[in-house]
Amino acid sequence: MRAIIQRVSEAGVTIEQQLHASIGRGLLVLVGVEESDSKQDAEWLAGKIRQMRIFSDENGKMNLSIEDIKGEYLVISQFTLHALTAKGNRPSFIKAARPEQAIPLYEYFKEQLKSNSDLQVKSGVFGADMKVNLINDGPVTISIDTKNRE
Repeated sequence: MRAIIQRVSEAGVTIEQQLHASIGRGLLVLVGVEESDSKQDAEWLAGKIRQMRIFSDENGKMNLSIEDIKGEYLVISQFTLHALTAKGNRPSFIKAARPEQAIPLYEYFKEQLKSNSDLQVKSGVFGADMKVNLINDGPVTISIDTKNRE
């Protein structure tokens, strides 16, 4: 699984010109599922994101997690995170999981973010044409791939 995590002061997702979900301070998480991903990838990724200390403390140092600040999540499915761009100018998405595999793992990932937490986990709609808006705080943007675990 791949995720792009953005620390936001606010974010929202609109579907068919209607606001579907919005959050205040927290994390916008764009997540893509690869055909070789498993529940273990979703568990590891959710745990890593929950514990990542990327919010500023009283001294301005990134020392607090989303749990510490009682933030919110907005999770958006994004198969294009698995684009292969080595050949030509048109990206290939052959590594992205098909919906029958991706949807259950996407839903499981969201459940893992919620587990043992009081935080709100809001999301877009898998496969929908979504318009995502955000105010990136910092800006702080982090990329994580469960295959590299960096």
